[in-house]
Amino acid sequence: MGSHIRAALAAIAVVIAAPVVAKAPAKNFVVVNETVGVPVFPGDFTDRPYDVIGEVQAGVRKATIFSKEASQEKIYKELWERAEKLGADAVIKAQYGNSHVTAMSWGKTNATGVAIKFKPAPATPATPATPATPNP
Repeated sequence: MGSHIRAALAAIAVVIAAPVVAKAPAKNFVVVNETVGVPVFPGDFTDRPYDVIGEVQAGVRKATIFSKEASQEKIYKELWERAEKLGADAVIKAQYGNSHVTAMSWGKTNATGVAIKFKPAPATPATPATPATPNP
């Protein structure tokens, strides 16, 4: 009986000691750039009306002189973080340049884009209901 209790206590200890990792809820974007996983696009939308919220800017720094240059994915995610705080649905006309060394960084890549909010789809006109004819 003693070994069963010890085994049960050991199993409980493992369950309690195991780290609990909360999975971040999946975000549902209105549109998404499948290449980078966020709604940031280098071009413009011509098929959907939208309102411009404003320009967003981001700068991605290298940690050391030996660090790799910032990827397009990382740069676009930085732009999206700023646009999301403004309540944007997407970022269009995203641009970024080459990394440059500054007094405070081993390399920084600046990026800009335009935060937009899509206009609601126009309501389709309701078709008038035909009056029912009474059955005699």
